[in-house]
Amino acid sequence: MAFWNTQGKDPKRNFRFKVMISGLQSGGEDMVWWAKKANKPNFTVAESKHSYLNHTYYWPGRVEWQTINITFVDPVDISGEQDGTVQRLNELFQASGYRPPDQATDAQLKTQSKQKATNGLISVQLVQLDAEGNSVETWVLHNPFIKKITFGELDYENDDLTQIEVEFRYDYAICGTAEGQNAFFDAGAIT
Repeated sequence: MAFWNTQGKDPKRNFRFKVMISGLQSGGEDMVWWAKKANKPNFTVAESKHSYLNHTYYWPGRVEWQTINITFVDPVDISGEQDGTVQRLNELFQASGYRPPDQATDAQLKTQSKQKATNGLISVQLVQLDAEGNSVETWVLHNPFIKKITFGELDYENDDLTQIEVEFRYDYAICGTAEGQNAFFDAGAIT
């Protein structure tokens, strides 16, 4: 018998998660997106080194958070009540200030900025769930913006769902755990 069963615990499972994005398409409210795969945030710590005689000593330096990739499925809503993932991502990207060349007039020359990008894409959250659907771990990206969108590929010999891969850049991430547990990078628990 596995050790977690004897202690009444269940291990976290990779397939139990949801991606929640707040932004202009949902009026600032959290909206669950159809995600197939997502990287959790990660970081590296730079180092400084000092050599002295026959020894080398190291000091920790700056923390740099790495980009994450989220793979979305692009559903078609035949009811017309919701827009597809492509349209929502395009709206978020345009909210950051991007305009195609044929839409940029002399009277409306807009460019991208961090403020526009983070205002349009208010929050990105990766929520890991337990078997009952309760949150056990929530990563919140701070000041996220879209760095890259890959709209997938079309192939007559492929029956897979259409996928869109989005790379997000952010300043830092905070991870909260379920209420009553210790939280990593967080002064309080996220419920």
